[in-house]
Amino acid sequence: MKRKLLTFFIGCVVATAMCAQTKITLNTDLGKTKISKHIYGHFAEHLGHCIYGGIYVGEKNTKIPHTAGIRNDIIQALKDLKIPNLRWPGGCFADAYQWKDGIGPKEKRPSMINVWWGGAKEDNSFGTHDFLDLCERIGAEPYLAGNVGSGTVKDLSDWVSYVNHPGGSPMADLRKQNGREKPWNVKMWGVGNEAWGCGGNMTAEYYANVYRQYATFMNDWSKDAKLYKIASGASDGDYAWTETLMKNIPHHMLAGVALHHYSVLSWQDKGPSVNFTEAQYFKTMEEAWKMEEFVAKHSTIMDKYDPQKKVDLIVDEWGGWYNVEDGTNPGFLYQQNTMRDAMIAGLTLNVFNNHADRVRGANLAQIVNVLQAVILTNEEKMILTPTYHVMKMYNVHQDATLIPIMIDAPQYEFQGKKLTAVSASASKDAAGKINISLTNIDYSKAHEVTINLRGENFSKVSGQLLSSPKINDHNTFEQPNKVAPKSFTGAKLDKGVLKLNIPAYSVIMLTVEK
Repeated sequence: MKRKLLTFFIGCVVATAMCAQTKITLNTDLGKTKISKHIYGHFAEHLGHCIYGGIYVGEKNTKIPHTAGIRNDIIQALKDLKIPNLRWPGGCFADAYQWKDGIGPKEKRPSMINVWWGGAKEDNSFGTHDFLDLCERIGAEPYLAGNVGSGTVKDLSDWVSYVNHPGGSPMADLRKQNGREKPWNVKMWGVGNEAWGCGGNMTAEYYANVYRQYATFMNDWSKDAKLYKIASGASDGDYAWTETLMKNIPHHMLAGVALHHYSVLSWQDKGPSVNFTEAQYFKTMEEAWKMEEFVAKHSTIMDKYDPQKKVDLIVDEWGGWYNVEDGTNPGFLYQQNTMRDAMIAGLTLNVFNNHADRVRGANLAQIVNVLQAVILTNEEKMILTPTYHVMKMYNVHQDATLIPIMIDAPQYEFQGKKLTAVSASASKDAAGKINISLTNIDYSKAHEVTINLRGENFSKVSGQLLSSPKINDHNTFEQPNKVAPKSFTGAKLDKGVLKLNIPAYSVIMLTVEK
């Protein structure tokens, strides 16, 4: 009898483990916070083949279709992605960049050495006009990172005037001389980058004063271009940095405070981008999940000094960082992009969405051929990565209303450690549709998901799934569509309850309608 009871008990435990569920409740009628579209921003630095040989192939190129030297296929891909903003020219490069070297006749522009990234020669053929014209073509707001590390207050003040002054100033006249009559009216400006490191190795107290000085001379030249000034913020969990800035910079001078966090195994050995082990995968997911902690704790500090949430948290560098591909320049940061990167993207964007009351901007690093790129190029060929597909699936959340969410999810366990397996976020768009994004980071297990839709009645559901047979699957120039979204019909809606199974290491976007 005891053996039978023991057998029954073990059977129940096994059944429970196999039937572990993610339970989600959405109050579809209670949303108030808007998910800023700027959470879905991107980042283009003069680094490796992000600009040269990536976005920009030159006006004289006869092999690759382009508009003023910028690849047409990239222009279309970025339009499809609905990029809200694009950060440029760095990164570390920003605090070495002299913007006046990148204007005027290209044959007369001076060259420099990119000391941060591979010692490459920078000929400045891609400059302010090229970048701002690109942003206009793809419908993105430009986010210019100003040189505070090696530049002067006048340099940055002149750059603001060059791109924003309507006319009658020396810089506006110079802009017109270089072929641009109307100002671009750039609003988003970074006042330096990583001031604690490559931007000058400053202390927080010192940088706060430097910020105040530079920001003072960055003028609003028209009512259409009120500057949105972003301070160089903390790395990871450096909460003292955020507290110092929030305490020492007058908030009327401050629109946003930056935060940088990369999902990296170790800065000494970042591991492979494709042939990784489960141990390396788990560590990457552990680092990705830290974004929740960092955002929450930095937000709490900001709440202390800014309870009305007028200053935004801008995570303007995030993503996965691995060792470069064999045979490539170590300073060019070229890496492949697998389903692991799709997991980083889906998980992180869910975190940002759910903290939309404070996180109002972010920039994935980087856009083409560098780090967790959404696009890779090789001469005339171009491919879209798994990360691109996640960003495109999620763009339905842009400027939608965040739906309050309660989630009880199972754990992904590995060698005695645990991580929450399933993350989610949801929003209501202008048409009243509810979009629900789900990411399951579990390395080997699918999970059942039950979603209770409270507050309103819905009659139909549709969906998209990004999944692949292997966690290290990726797109190549020979197989450009190996990883791509597919229609998902596995969700069943009955009396306000959605039920589905989400495969291991996959992303699902559901849309429910009345």
